[in-house]
Amino acid sequence: MANIVALVGRPNVGKSTLFNRLVEGRVAITHPTAGTTRDRHYGWAEWGGKHFSVIDTGGYVQGGDDLFEAEIRKQVELAIEEADSILFLVDVREGLTAMDEEVASLLRRQGKPVFLVANKVDVSDKEVYTAEFYKLGLGQVHSISAQSGAGTGDLLDDLVGTFSKPADPVGDDRPKIAVVGRPNVGKSSLVNTLLGVERHIVTDRAGTTRDNIHSRYTGFGFDVTLLDTAGIRRKRKAEENIEFYSMLRSVRAIEESDVCLLLIDAQEGVQHQDKHIFGLIAEAGKGVVVVVNKWDLITKDTRTAKDYEAEVRRRLEPFTDLPIVFTSVINKQRIHKTLELAMEVYANRSQRISTSKLNEALLPEIARRPPPTVKGKLVRIKFVKQLPGVVPAFAFFCNLPQYVREDYVRFLENKLREHFTFTGVPVRVFFRRK
Repeated sequence: MANIVALVGRPNVGKSTLFNRLVEGRVAITHPTAGTTRDRHYGWAEWGGKHFSVIDTGGYVQGGDDLFEAEIRKQVELAIEEADSILFLVDVREGLTAMDEEVASLLRRQGKPVFLVANKVDVSDKEVYTAEFYKLGLGQVHSISAQSGAGTGDLLDDLVGTFSKPADPVGDDRPKIAVVGRPNVGKSSLVNTLLGVERHIVTDRAGTTRDNIHSRYTGFGFDVTLLDTAGIRRKRKAEENIEFYSMLRSVRAIEESDVCLLLIDAQEGVQHQDKHIFGLIAEAGKGVVVVVNKWDLITKDTRTAKDYEAEVRRRLEPFTDLPIVFTSVINKQRIHKTLELAMEVYANRSQRISTSKLNEALLPEIARRPPPTVKGKLVRIKFVKQLPGVVPAFAFFCNLPQYVREDYVRFLENKLREHFTFTGVPVRVFFRRK
């Protein structure tokens, strides 16, 4: 197990900027608005050949009226409890504050290595202002600039020197399953229920989750990485830059995933925005399971589920070869079924079909229904093969690929699905000249 390092401190001291520098990417959202980071956010870092996990946390706050402050504080305390070492960031420009002293008091009781980090020391003469932070009683003050990277090397040298766990590189080749959907459909609640811990903040206010959260899940024979995403809002509702970047994170999570669990609110049905998200998934070539959540709130009879499923498929046409599961996260109904279906879709997406099997199955279908004549041109398809790549794609070799009509493309895709299992997986069909 790798060492875990938590970044803590009051709001807007540069924790997310340092996090991005440590993991060598713009993963956490950075913004001058205090409290932008609300959840714990995980990433992998390496220094001096030692790999470790980094947790970015929301700013530690007390005494305010913000709905999220109690939840942010709870998440910070969970991160501190989970960590092996702690980087406590303070802002040299603002100096020592009462809130810094409250955080320091909390950390002194942990009995873990704490590194006091004075951030935003952009020029050498500012280092004289770090002296006041020795009053916190946490030992040496490390002067850095998370923005430019100045001083971070010396800090990391000292940090990795305290590691006691093995530091082998960690590769994540597990299936990546993204939990996506509109705000407030139960994405974080689903992930929390699966993990059995409150890793993500859950409130009844839409848009609580802003960053993508990566969590490993190994229960009930599964070994997958779960990606909980920010709710994707309509562009006209993304008035804040924070919300805009959150939407980008959601799109990136779809691109990063292998399979997406698309959560839909059972009471609202498939909305325009659900169709938009579904289109993003299909366009990216990712597998998809449609999860109709809050099913406990629906008045049901013997045909309710069947009729509802038919309506979902109608709304998502033409890609209708989809697994659909009805869940109630709050009642823990069929939540593990969502992962079972996701793994089936993952297997469907990963399969490779030999050229001989493809031609044996599809050439007779083509002979029974050849491509229609266009402008007097007769299209003759000779053979088909699967193309390399992670998205199932097939090339049909013929004499006149430019004359193949779109309806015939859909016919061939349907025949591929009839003969081979591609449920939940977008299929690409191309025509090439032979």
